[in-house]
Amino acid sequence: QVQLVESGGGLVQAGGSLRLSCAASGFTFSTYTMGWFRQAPGKEREFVAAIKWTGSSTYNADSVRGRFTISRDNAKNTVYLQMSNLKPEDTAVYYCGADRNIVRLTAPGEYDYWGQGTQVTVSS
Repeated sequence: QVQLVESGGGLVQAGGSLRLSCAASGFTFSTYTMGWFRQAPGKEREFVAAIKWTGSSTYNADSVRGRFTISRDNAKNTVYLQMSNLKPEDTAVYYCGADRNIVRLTAPGEYDYWGQGTQVTVSS
């Protein structure tokens, strides 16, 4: 069965860094677009970054551009989110999603599969 398992979250001070990982199984990872989203309490799930199956095309939300980098290792069935210069407003549960034939990368409803999320908390 399909599984997406996020890890790497935690508590970090403002200005710090974290690397999130999302390990995939149960589907042909190398043919899927992967995305990272986040959801803060009381807010909707919002797009953070996405990467096409080839790894050559990446997309970032304006709020994280220049600070976060998405990458993937198709040999390891894993997608990463390197987060630097973290801010308190980055505090949220971070989720990875997968879709094979996605059109709107930024729309959470477009993704077929989701992980359970990992908490990131940035203290000021």
